[in-house]
Amino acid sequence: MPVPLTSPSSAGASAFARSRFSGWPAVIAVTLGIFSIVTTEILPIGLLTPIGDTFAISDGTAGLMMTLPGILAAVAAPTVTVTTGRVDRRRMLCALILVLALANFLAALAPGYWLMLVSRILVGLVIGAFWSIGSGLAARLVPEAQAGRATAVIFSAVPLGSVLGVPAGTLLGQLAGWRVVFAVMGVLTLAVLAALVVSVPSLPPKSVTRLTVLRDLLGMPRVRVGLVVTFLIVTAHFGTYTYVTPFLADVTHAGPQLITVFLLAYGAAGIAGNFIAGAWVRREPRVTFMVAACLLAAATLLMPVLGTGKSGALALLLVWGVAYGAVPVCSQTWFVTAAPGAPEAASVVFTSSFQATFAFGALAGGVVVDAVSTSVVMALGGIAAVLAAVTVAVPLPVLRRRRRW
Repeated sequence: MPVPLTSPSSAGASAFARSRFSGWPAVIAVTLGIFSIVTTEILPIGLLTPIGDTFAISDGTAGLMMTLPGILAAVAAPTVTVTTGRVDRRRMLCALILVLALANFLAALAPGYWLMLVSRILVGLVIGAFWSIGSGLAARLVPEAQAGRATAVIFSAVPLGSVLGVPAGTLLGQLAGWRVVFAVMGVLTLAVLAALVVSVPSLPPKSVTRLTVLRDLLGMPRVRVGLVVTFLIVTAHFGTYTYVTPFLADVTHAGPQLITVFLLAYGAAGIAGNFIAGAWVRREPRVTFMVAACLLAAATLLMPVLGTGKSGALALLLVWGVAYGAVPVCSQTWFVTAAPGAPEAASVVFTSSFQATFAFGALAGGVVVDAVSTSVVMALGGIAAVLAAVTVAVPLPVLRRRRRW
C-alpha cells in the first residue's frame, strides 16, 4: 500500500475545505490542462499532410509525431510520479503545463523535422506525468458526493480535444498554416497555466507511490486483463485514427473542409460516448467496455467498404466517436476499481499502458500505410478491436482456471 503522508487532522481540514469551497474552478482548470495536452498530442492527425509536405516526408514518417509522445509518456508516467512522490501536486501540474507551452512554441518555430520531434518528446513527458497526477485529483478537489461527476468532467477533456481542438486546429492550419496552430496552442497553454495557479489549492501528496506498489498491481489478475484489453483496443484505435485524414482524402475523396466537418462530428460523438460510458461503467464495467470494443470493431472493419462514400464515412465516424469516447473512462475505471487503495498508482498503470499502446498503434499503422494502404490499416484495426471485445467478455474466473492449468 502507498505510504501515508497526511494525518487525520489534515485530512479533516481538507474535507472541511472541500465542503466550504466547492473546488469546481480547480476541476475546470485541470480539465483545461488535460484538454490542452490531448489537443497538442493529437493535433498532428489533422495536420499530418501539410507538416509532411513542409519537411518532405511520407505520411508514415510523419506518424512519428504521434508515436514519440506515446513512448515517452509510457516511461514518464511511472518515472516522474515515483521520483516526485513528495512534491506538491499543484506545483507539478503547473511545471508540466509550462513545459507543454514550450513544446508548442518549439514546434511552431521548428526549422527541420528533428526539432519537431524534440518538441514531441517534451509533449510525451508532460502527457505521462500530468495524466498520472491529474486524472485522479477529482476526489481531492470537490466534496465526495460530487467526485464522480467531477471525474467525468475531467475525462470529457479527451473527446473535447477531438471535437474542438483537432477540427479547429485543422481549419486554422488551412487558413494560416500549421505553424500558427502550434503557436496559438502555446498561448492557450500559458492561459491554462494561469488558471491552475489561481484556482488549484495546495495539494500535498497523500501517499507515496513506490515501485513496489506498481509491481504488486501488475500481479493482480484483473489488472492484467485490463492491460491486455487496453493494448488491443487502443492499438485498434490509434493504428487507424492516426491515418483517418489520408483515408478520407484518398478513399472517400473528401475535401479539406469536409474532412474538418467529419472530424468535428466524430468529436461530438466522442463527448456523448464519454458521458454515456461514465453513467454505465460503474454499474457494468465489463459490459460497457465490451460494447465500446464491438462498436469500434464495426466502425473500422466497415470503413473500407462503406467509407468509400461520404455519407457512409460520416455514419461510421459517428459510431467510432461514441465507441472511442467510452474507452478512456472504461480503462481508467477498470484499473482504479481493481486497486481502490492505490488510486494514483492505478492511474500510473492506466496512463503508462495507454500511452505505450498509443505509440505502438501509431507506429504499426504507419508501417502498414507505407507498405500497403489506409484501407488495410482499417481492417487490421477492426480485428484488434474484435480481440479486445472477446478478451473483456471472458469472465475472470475462467482466466484464473486457465492460468492454473
